[in-house]
Amino acid sequence: QVQLVESGGGLVQAGGSLTLSCAASGTIFSINAMGWYRQAPGKQRELVAAITSGGTTNYADSVKGRFTISRDNAKNTVYLQMNSLKSEDTAVYYCNIVSSVATMRSTSFGFWGQGTQVTVSS
Repeated sequence: QVQLVESGGGLVQAGGSLTLSCAASGTIFSINAMGWYRQAPGKQRELVAAITSGGTTNYADSVKGRFTISRDNAKNTVYLQMNSLKSEDTAVYYCNIVSSVATMRSTSFGFWGQGTQVTVSS
């Protein structure tokens, strides 16, 4: 079993900042990629940012220059620093990891967090 616990969501005014955290625990063997997705009402879930085990990052065009993803491999935790927030950033944010587990070390699986609401008021 792998568990992802997200924190840091909330209500913020436009132009403000929030930092999301996602801690992974359980029968993790090796985490490859970690990332954040979001889903706004009536829209599909979309990738916000991702980071590989080597530290290579990828961002959606809509958040480039405003959001920063980072990870602490020792803590199996991924962060999303969100600055200059806009009303269109309002969504439920989901943490995702791609990881092998102790009982199947040569296979990677995807795991999702429960989601955390981010609301940006204009």
